[in-house]
Amino acid sequence: MRILKLWFAVLGAISLISIANPAFADDTQDQAAVRNLLMATFDKPDARLTVEPVTVEGDVAVAGWAQGDMGGRALLRKKDGTWALTLCSGDALKEAVGLKTFGLSAEAADALSAAIVAAEAKLDPALVAKFSTFDGVVMMDGSGHHPPAEDHGNGQHKG
Repeated sequence: MRILKLWFAVLGAISLISIANPAFADDTQDQAAVRNLLMATFDKPDARLTVEPVTVEGDVAVAGWAQGDMGGRALLRKKDGTWALTLCSGDALKEAVGLKTFGLSAEAADALSAAIVAAEAKLDPALVAKFSTFDGVVMMDGSGHHPPAEDHGNGQHKG
């Protein structure tokens, strides 16, 4: 009987989390992995990170992110089952031409661009506007690490 009560309590908690945070309710495993990677890398107690939407097409994902007054989009690639952060940018990561510049085929770039636009249309326009504030392109190293924070979005890494 005690196990049954615990089971119902766990199910109730999961249901409440899904209802309270619908952005996470329909996450695929890949979306959750991308979100978790970005949160583990950039979220700080004094600078909370939000990551949404996460759009996945095959082994490529684009995630919108905001932290304080700044925001942008991150391009991630999946290799050997693990997601790695490739670069951060702004609007170039929602446009098919920009996605092609970053190595996607025309078909993949068109599909991902359309999916990003559709996903962002469901969000608060003020949040989406933050994604455009990232100036330039910041490339990540092979491990997905970024350069010092003072280089983020200052235009030094124009692509």
